Amino acid sequence: MKYKTSVLTTRFVDLLSRWPGVECISLNEAAGVSTLDPYFALILDVYHSGTIPSAEERFRLYGPDAAVFENSRYSDKDRFLIGDIPLRFEFKSVKKIDELVFIADTKRESLWLVKDSGTYGYYRLVNGEILFSRSGWIDKIRKRLASLDDDFWNQMRELCRSKMEHLLSDLGAALINNDAFHYLVSSALFIKTACLVLFCINHCFEPSHRGYSKKVLELPVLPESYKAQFETFIQGDAELTMERKYGLAQLIAKGIVGLCVTR
Repeated sequence: MKYKTSVLTTRFVDLLSRWPGVECISLNEAAGVSTLDPYFALILDVYHSGTIPSAEERFRLYGPDAAVFENSRYSDKDRFLIGDIPLRFEFKSVKKIDELVFIADTKRESLWLVKDSGTYGYYRLVNGEILFSRSGWIDKIRKRLASLDDDFWNQMRELCRSKMEHLLSDLGAALINNDAFHYLVSSALFIKTACLVLFCINHCFEPSHRGYSKKVLELPVLPESYKAQFETFIQGDAELTMERKYGLAQLIAKGIVGLCVTR
């Protein structure tokens, strides 16, 4: 981590950890790349079990050098700049996280509730660098997520496989109707969901979107020819018509379904 980023991280962890309601603070991996990387951001996940200051109070506490402050009233995210460093703090309720993990390890009949959001929420819980922990709550959460059994992964895999097949059908319908917009949307959702099925087959939580194309190809279990098919699908070329791309999607889905049957 660059010195300037490290100084800012220490500064804000010290500030946020003083708030009584804050249980844990973790650093997102986006801070690990060069500050010149377009994906760089100093992102802190702030897990809280009590009341935190209002958005207006938080901005005041961040200091006079905090600029371009933006707050989302729907998801409790603060975005601002310190000089040329983009910062993002995401405030997450411990109660809601407990419910999310409870679905994963106990209430499996409700797994469909996380089908659309995927497993990225679990990924962040497991992979964030812990910078502050008040009571050890996060250690217990990580232990539970590390202990998820085959049943969890099989159920998530099947939920995502069904969604992938539905999106493949949408892709075919959009092609027949020459619906370019629906085709584009279905195409993107199809390949993302196909990757998610593969992460489930390999018992891995999905990374952020910026890590998908690299990490999915590093998985130990993949269909034959998947790497070439995947790269062709996402890169495209002048010869990859809508019809040919749909045919490629069918091949990708066939390979993944074949893995689901044998795993």
